Amino acid sequence: MGKIAAAALGLLVLVAVLGGAGAGGMLSGFGSSGTQPSASALTDIPSDYLALYMDAATTCPRLDWSVLAAVGKTESDHGRSALPGVHSGTNDAGARGPMQFLLPTFQSVIAKHPPPQGGATPPSPYNAHDAIYTAAAYLCDSGARDGRNLTDAIYAYNHADWYVSDVLTQAQAYASGAGFGADATPTAAALQAINYAQGQLGLPYEWGGNGPSTGDAGFDCSGLTRAAYTAAGISLPRTAQAQYDAGPRVPAGQQLKPGDLVFYGNPGGAIHHVGLYTGGGQMIDAPRPGKTIRIEPYRYQGDDYAGATRPFKLTTRSIG
Repeated sequence: MGKIAAAALGLLVLVAVLGGAGAGGMLSGFGSSGTQPSASALTDIPSDYLALYMDAATTCPRLDWSVLAAVGKTESDHGRSALPGVHSGTNDAGARGPMQFLLPTFQSVIAKHPPPQGGATPPSPYNAHDAIYTAAAYLCDSGARDGRNLTDAIYAYNHADWYVSDVLTQAQAYASGAGFGADATPTAAALQAINYAQGQLGLPYEWGGNGPSTGDAGFDCSGLTRAAYTAAGISLPRTAQAQYDAGPRVPAGQQLKPGDLVFYGNPGGAIHHVGLYTGGGQMIDAPRPGKTIRIEPYRYQGDDYAGATRPFKLTTRSIG
């Protein structure tokens, strides 16, 4: 039996063992949490951890299990890491357990959201059940509830842009079809563009900026998207308006794919901003003077979203 088949069988066996409400809760995660596990998820995530991620995610509306699993992967390789603090003691920062909680944070969260039965008594950050349910509650309270601000939620977990980027990228790999949905698989060029843009996180916004390779300190919005797609072998015009006009347009109401360019302004008039959609309702963009390149929601209250385009190579076929 192959690794993927064995992992899938292990998950099904665990469902049968759980039974009753526990199994129902886990199974509901396949629908309410949005995605099913990809082959890489079934291969990489231990079946007991996968069941916990999927069930715990259902306690927070619109929190996809893959995000919770990506945090677990990044923090401790799903409890497999032998580093200090994972199984006993703490790391240099005082964090402990498979989800790497500071003890005051863990105690504060469980006081508001006690984990369900099935863990340690009293709840322990070293116990995978308790740690994963507590991580779901912490992400939920920090912005993940109802998809309000997933980026802020992940940033609250670890205050670093690289951490947000790594977690979202890992979540996409774990979801069935990169980009949080089987119909949202990106092209190879789109993944290259996203990878380039992620490498620019934290650089300053610079009006007319084309990036450090040209001697500029940073980028403006269209300079970043143009450079990202240049790295993927696709030539784009220089300004946001010209990129919007170049198309091809994503039809209104169609699901966005990672790598789509998202635009802001008046579709029949002036386009003033562009970002690179990365999946999960997020984009990478160079926002405005005084800010740095960052990951943020592509839709926000009061925005003037105008639509999206989907650059592609004429000489290659999409893998989506």
